[in-house]
Amino acid sequence: MSQVKSISGQGIPLVGNDIDTDRIIPARFLRCVTFDGLGAQVFADDRIQAQGQHPFDLPQYQGAKILIVNANFGCGSSREHAPQAIARWGIQAIVGESFAEIFFGNCVAMGLPCVTADPEDIRRLQSAVVAQPQIQLQLDLDAQELTWAGSIVLISMAEGPRQMLMTGTWDACGQLVAQVEQIRSTAAKLPYVQWA
Repeated sequence: MSQVKSISGQGIPLVGNDIDTDRIIPARFLRCVTFDGLGAQVFADDRIQAQGQHPFDLPQYQGAKILIVNANFGCGSSREHAPQAIARWGIQAIVGESFAEIFFGNCVAMGLPCVTADPEDIRRLQSAVVAQPQIQLQLDLDAQELTWAGSIVLISMAEGPRQMLMTGTWDACGQLVAQVEQIRSTAAKLPYVQWA
């Protein structure tokens, strides 16, 4: 099971409130059998409208690991494709003012931390990344802070999901695989289970 305690890398600012899952990954890309290839389509319609000026298209943000957003990010439908597309583009953590509940849960279920910070701190962080795209951000879930170039922003995440990420228990499938012998033992005691 993979523990998620800290993420380091460049940031990418995405300014705007109420960015919903339909904008994150348009519905026409939901017909896929696997999530492979979704990263290339993240924010597809917004990127077309921005004519190459969307943050996900700008050269200075390519390879960024930490997405910086505003309020109610990931609202709308509950599609798991949205966090999958973000992660497959290369994002390893999201810092924002607030997140839609189902989007947040889908992110935690795949090991993608969504942490919150004060709106003024988010704006300050977005401005810093716009001014100096190459600055390295360090997100520390244990210390609950994000640091860069001598600056610190306090971040927060509900204790349950934060502990799940830090201990690696966010990975439900990984937990099952790790406990296969206990599962076999319990199944052998149940008269109605035939373990193959």
